[in-house]
Amino acid sequence: MSRFSLLTLFIVLTIALSACGTAAPAASAPAPDAYTSPNLVTTYENALPARMQLALGTLKLAETSTPVSAEQAAKFLPLWQALQSMTSSGNSASAEVNALLGKIEATFSAEQLAAIKDMKMTFSDMTSWASANGVTLGSGSGQPGQGQGMSAEARATRQAENGKTGESGPSNGASAALTNAAIKYLQTLK
Repeated sequence: MSRFSLLTLFIVLTIALSACGTAAPAASAPAPDAYTSPNLVTTYENALPARMQLALGTLKLAETSTPVSAEQAAKFLPLWQALQSMTSSGNSASAEVNALLGKIEATFSAEQLAAIKDMKMTFSDMTSWASANGVTLGSGSGQPGQGQGMSAEARATRQAENGKTGESGPSNGASAALTNAAIKYLQTLK
């Protein structure tokens, strides 16, 4: 009976210790390209991610009373080019990309950020802008931005299946097309 008691005690202790060591499941990490803006909202229906709002906002500010100035263009251009380089390589840490997006956002004036926020840009707005300006966002089916929760491998496969986006060279989707359009626009302002 003592062997049975020891075995039972061992099993009970093992179960108790394993229950104590069980951690709550970790919250799922945000998508690697998910930049969280301190100024822009992404919670409304069909909202563009903050990164795309910054790029499209750069372009759409030309239609407002607070367009990007030549002085700002000189500051923005190397930042957007660095972002393009970082994201096209596919080897940049999300923290680096997010830090660069933070610098881009900090280059806007408060009035410009308010104007971008008030635009409440959606994927439909992006598609309309791209169509009106001859920018190709991709040939895949579905809504732009649907691959945000995909793994890097799945996203790369989808991009390879869909071909290149616009004149952007190696494609990383609608975001790359907007980044390229913002760079071209800023080059005209310098």
